[in-house]
Amino acid sequence: MFIDYAAIEVSAGKGGDGAVAFRREKYVPKGGPAGGNGGRGGNIIVQAHHNLNTLLDFRYKKKYKADNGDKGGSSLKDGKDGKDVIIKVPPGTIIRDFRSEKILFDLDGDGKEIILVKGGKGGKGNSNFATSTNQTPRFAEEGKPGEQKKVILELKLIADVGLVGFPNAGKSTLISTVSAARPKIADYPFTTLEPVLGIVKYKDYDSFTIADIPGIIEGAHEGKGLGHKFLRHIERTKIILFLIEAVSENFEKDFDILYSELKNYSRKLTEKKILVAISKADLIDEKEKKRMVKLNFGKDKISPIVFSSVAKYNLTTLLDVLWKEYQTMNG
Repeated sequence: MFIDYAAIEVSAGKGGDGAVAFRREKYVPKGGPAGGNGGRGGNIIVQAHHNLNTLLDFRYKKKYKADNGDKGGSSLKDGKDGKDVIIKVPPGTIIRDFRSEKILFDLDGDGKEIILVKGGKGGKGNSNFATSTNQTPRFAEEGKPGEQKKVILELKLIADVGLVGFPNAGKSTLISTVSAARPKIADYPFTTLEPVLGIVKYKDYDSFTIADIPGIIEGAHEGKGLGHKFLRHIERTKIILFLIEAVSENFEKDFDILYSELKNYSRKLTEKKILVAISKADLIDEKEKKRMVKLNFGKDKISPIVFSSVAKYNLTTLLDVLWKEYQTMNG
């Protein structure tokens, strides 16, 4: 199950208390203070890991607590630090404050990690408080409490190409044809209920990632349909590929609605590289195909690529264009 939103509570460990102790060696009847320091409380660390692509685990476990630091010992022995807790999340996870929803951290790369809450500092043992006027202090410092937070984990898929289109536009068929991803496919709207990420093998040694974003409808940015829930996943894609059905009654209107939904959700989306493809070309004749190639979309006068996933028509051309743009985006 794909889960891209979760709220969790995290508590770092308390620092260990400092010790009150004195030297007790033979022939040293009045040994000085020898209390060790308490150990640091454990931290809560969040780490992005490439093997993960969902926040499903946080649906079942919502509270995380690190170990406390050990108390200081005698003979100037310091207590052990509390064990850190490492929480693994998918790359692309954003961490927000639960109350303010302010972004605290953005784990936008594999292996990236941060300390979400820090363990409390260990208390000082009485050996630290000896002075010329008080050579045998009988007190020590208590360990400090660890930090606590309630946060929101929000996942935004990281993909090179994001497929955007109305329900049943052929996005799932395309991604299942060009990659090993196997989304559910059927001839009715909203077949895809969650984003699907696939790796496209281009020619012999190259590859890029492509994401099938669930169908967007008019009003998606206001929460209608399924689009609003998944629009966030388009934010991390480098290229946006609009898919419009060859049997559409009005190609320009379809493009304008899709473009408007992206713009109303976030203007930054319209600053990305946008391509247009007309799918299901196997349902139209050659005359219609030639007419569609001459269409232009948006202010940038984008020429569409007419293709068919089922018939493998122009599929290589589509991948060539996507690869060329991908190479351009990556310098």
